[in-house]
Amino acid sequence: MVAAANLVEVAALVGDTARATMLSALMGGQSLTGSELAFLARISRPTASEHLSKMVEARLISVTRKRSYRYYRIASPLVASMLESIKLVAALEVPQRYQPRSARDAALRFGRTCYDHLAGRLGVAIADSLIASGCIVLDEDGGDVTDAGVRMLTEFGVDLSQKRKSKRIFCKPCLDWSERRHHIAGHVGAEIQRRCMELNWLIRVDDTRAVQLTSAGQAGLRENFGLDHLGLRDDPPDLKVGA
Repeated sequence: MVAAANLVEVAALVGDTARATMLSALMGGQSLTGSELAFLARISRPTASEHLSKMVEARLISVTRKRSYRYYRIASPLVASMLESIKLVAALEVPQRYQPRSARDAALRFGRTCYDHLAGRLGVAIADSLIASGCIVLDEDGGDVTDAGVRMLTEFGVDLSQKRKSKRIFCKPCLDWSERRHHIAGHVGAEIQRRCMELNWLIRVDDTRAVQLTSAGQAGLRENFGLDHLGLRDDPPDLKVGA
């Protein structure tokens, strides 16, 4: 009965439109202020504060203070996985309402952050490349990095030492809601995203989870992952991007 009650509580929190919008924004992996989340959810700041307090209390999100600001983020990879699974069910199982395609929708499908790893056509293409080259092994039960993958990813700048010192899942498949195929999650997926951002191969699109590929990124993905033949030649949608 306690588990059922908790399920109802979590479902009610996630099921509210404003809270779902704020959670979706936080799935970009960045910490956002209450004012930023209120703007994205199109609600007042006091109303946003009430919603955020409930989600903090339920441990769906966490909050940190810096000077006079409060910054909110998804509380854990487990919460992020739950939210992405809901998105997947909504995309694959629920009858779809007609919505005209937009440039923002196309940008999200091309490449986006899924909490702390890459998703969309870009994320799936990287996963396909690493699997085809024998660097990564993925199946329904999980994933791992081969000896060849350790060498390749270490040379690329990925830190694989987490496997020995953390309880976090090291490498696992994450079913992509837009591509309906797997991209790479876990520590390995997070490190690949971190390194691509660090190299300025990808830049975030303002007020969305989308990422845009830079010219350096196109060259780098071609050289390191051989992605020329995986449908990434086409320019991604041209949206305003953040610094």
